[in-house]
Amino acid sequence: MGKKLVIDPVTRVEGHGKVTVQLDDENNIIGARLHVVEFRGFEKFVQGHPYWEAPMFLQRICGICFVSHHLCGAKVLDDMIGVGYAQGVEMLPTPEKVRRLGHYFQQLQSHVTAYYYLIAPEMIFGMDAAPEKRNILGLIEENPEMVKRVVALRKWGQEGIKLVMGKKMHGIASVPGGVNHNVTQEQIDRFLDGDDGLLDIDTVIKYASEALDVFYKFHEENREQVDRFADVPALNMCLVDAEGNVDYYHGKMRITDEDKNIIEEFDYHDYMDYFAEATEEWSYMKFPYLKKYGREKGSVRVGPLARVNNTKAYGKATPLAQIALERFHVYNNGKASNKTLHTNWARAIEILHSVELIKNLLGDPDLQKEELKITPTKEQWTGDGIGVVEAPRGTLLHHYRANKNGEITFCNLVVSTTQNNTVMNRTVLAVAQEYIGGQNEITEGMMNAIEVGIRAYDPCLSCATHATAGTMPLDVQVIDSKGNLLDSKKR
Repeated sequence: MGKKLVIDPVTRVEGHGKVTVQLDDENNIIGARLHVVEFRGFEKFVQGHPYWEAPMFLQRICGICFVSHHLCGAKVLDDMIGVGYAQGVEMLPTPEKVRRLGHYFQQLQSHVTAYYYLIAPEMIFGMDAAPEKRNILGLIEENPEMVKRVVALRKWGQEGIKLVMGKKMHGIASVPGGVNHNVTQEQIDRFLDGDDGLLDIDTVIKYASEALDVFYKFHEENREQVDRFADVPALNMCLVDAEGNVDYYHGKMRITDEDKNIIEEFDYHDYMDYFAEATEEWSYMKFPYLKKYGREKGSVRVGPLARVNNTKAYGKATPLAQIALERFHVYNNGKASNKTLHTNWARAIEILHSVELIKNLLGDPDLQKEELKITPTKEQWTGDGIGVVEAPRGTLLHHYRANKNGEITFCNLVVSTTQNNTVMNRTVLAVAQEYIGGQNEITEGMMNAIEVGIRAYDPCLSCATHATAGTMPLDVQVIDSKGNLLDSKKR
């Protein structure tokens, strides 16, 4: 008589998903799945709209990483009007740097939100802590001064998004071929000097560094658990620059193995030549994989861990992040890490890296120049474009086509969480085998362990709003092979 464990919904992630764990008669794990039970449909209902609406329209997929969707769409529009990278036409310095500035500000605030609001409670209180404590409200009670610093850091990032995008959420900065404004010195000084209620840049760097301190303390006290927890294989993929290091806005697509050998490297416009997308009846989310290697061996990991695995050096321009990166690589003996909880380490490194990148850009005089866009001719119109950026959660791809009237006829989106679909399912299985297999009783800690594995990826299942508390409804049921309810726990 088999049993099935159901976790529905998965909490402290964006959107709605559930987990099922199948057990045999001895409570050994024989299968585990992460189900995405929502259908969004953005790829269909954008069709028929004018092409220039796409970056504004499709950014509403997400309330957290909307800047990534906006910029990804903007790069598609650059291609469509014939002034993008696909045509060998480099973006003017000012619009590219304005776009990058908004992108880095978004990565900072998104990573800070995920790291402290969603992930840190387990690092500070433990996976077995009571759910009423294991949340952001518990952090406020435990360490109010730390939370104040986190809120101030996130505010600095959100104000930076507003600077570039015009609003903290779903603003508009990009136009086909460029941007609609530059950044003035007065605006820059506000972020450097800490005017008008904002932190100054030195304090921002100090607060950003504390994220690493939180992880180092957690790791030191729980080293065996951190390094053993869901050590699951996957190839690592991200955009890289000419030196082979991560570039969050543009570059070639690089995929490496555990030994950091380059498996594939290609222009992202050729993405569909390399990847196929599998589907399953139990999930609305696709399963991308490299055609050459098949679905299992060809699945990839994207996001902070993949980017840190693929990056040899950040360089002298971001010295503090460089030190943190070197420590990561030394600890992993120069190999790529497959350890799921090392994703949180990588995320903390990228918080610091983002701040240092922002500091450098704020000192760049190109932000203040007046050349804001390239104006194409009618002959340059292609009607087809692909854009890729590194969103906080990983590699994001948009592909649109439009007819001669400029109406969108085709749209395909491959989001970061989709890329991570296979490795997340492997993580669910690994955690279930470690924490639930062979057990006769379902505990809160067992349920939460599976969610900890999922939350490490900060998945955006429907790009909804993050949950703030650890007390969202959760119904876990053990059901036998005949559908009889054997045990149930709710919170």
